[in-house]
Amino acid sequence: MNFDVVVIGGGPAGMMAAARAGELGARVLLLEKNPTLGKKLLITGGGRCNILHAEFDAHRLIAKYGKRGQALHSTFAQFGAQEAWDFFESRGLKLKIEADQRAFPKSDKAANVLDVLVRALKKNNVTIQTDCTVKRIESDGSLIKKVIHTSGQITAKNFILATGGKSRPETGSTGDGFAWLRELGHKITEPSAALVPVIISNAWAKDLAGISLQGVKLTLWQEHTRHESHTGKMLFTGTGLSGPLVLNMSKRIGELLEEGPVTVALDLFPSLDGGALDRKLVEIFGQSKNKLIKNHIGLITKPRLAHAILLLAGIDPATPLHQLTRSHRLAFGKILKHLPMNITGLLGTDKAVVTGGGIDLKELDFKTMRSKKYTNLYLTGDILDFDRPSGGFSLQICWSTGFVAGSSAAA
Repeated sequence: MNFDVVVIGGGPAGMMAAARAGELGARVLLLEKNPTLGKKLLITGGGRCNILHAEFDAHRLIAKYGKRGQALHSTFAQFGAQEAWDFFESRGLKLKIEADQRAFPKSDKAANVLDVLVRALKKNNVTIQTDCTVKRIESDGSLIKKVIHTSGQITAKNFILATGGKSRPETGSTGDGFAWLRELGHKITEPSAALVPVIISNAWAKDLAGISLQGVKLTLWQEHTRHESHTGKMLFTGTGLSGPLVLNMSKRIGELLEEGPVTVALDLFPSLDGGALDRKLVEIFGQSKNKLIKNHIGLITKPRLAHAILLLAGIDPATPLHQLTRSHRLAFGKILKHLPMNITGLLGTDKAVVTGGGIDLKELDFKTMRSKKYTNLYLTGDILDFDRPSGGFSLQICWSTGFVAGSSAAA
């Protein structure tokens, strides 16, 4: 068949681009190297899919992407958070908003998001070819001429590249698009882990895997210099720390690690100063003075974490509450407000939620998502060099850039 549009990559951006181009009447071919579409989409948000960040004011949403996010104004004006929300809800997927404006399917199933996209592809007569590995892209002057893949070659009027970054390579995101774009003469910033768990060396934390904390504060320190603090949700893992709070700080942590050792201090009660926290402890410990402290600490924080803090404060967990000295209580409260952890590194791109780096944004027209070097090449999703916080921001770029690229390529 002769195709108007060939989309390379069957992830969120590629499926959105292909469905939109097909909706406008273009003859569309979607190529995916995995046996099925949306492999990475199915694991996002722990399988629940944080589908977007529910900030419907475009200026406030764009501000979350940092300085480079200013390039997104014309893209989001065409298809922003509200349009993405309406796209899925109008196709039968009900959404909900949770803490920090994170939107999820009400079903809590990423598979339902994939179902909507696959139905849109079929409705709009998109031809889907899976198990198809693209080898290279050939050009002639300012035009892309053909795609060479495992079964032959394909020509088309327009091409959309939606191959993603380099995070979670087992899902197919192995950075192929970066290599092709570099060969085509585009400038590429080498991808690196952007939202990634951190590794800590503290022995007392080894048994805390699985503990999740909300509304806590983390502060970064290097030697005696305080760098930045943020509040949110974090998770202890088998190797260190994760969760939205940690992921959003990981890029800065990586930068600091290049200069030397980094410490992160955990404040479990950021809304209370030291005096207010001590009064809270006096009240809690005074409720059952004959109990052992280890049987009462669940009223303060997660028992396993509180037990570790007791030991760090030099308190025997078998101490009856009425024998707890003021100095012990103050030591316990001090660590609740400032629990230091030594960061030794970051996990690699194979464990990253997204990678940073990608194509230089100056080489794209964001009104169309078209390359400024090739008049029939459009670029979408995680191959773009944006800083994306955790919380649905990466998928929003996929929905928006995919929709605009599909519209432009079909036109």
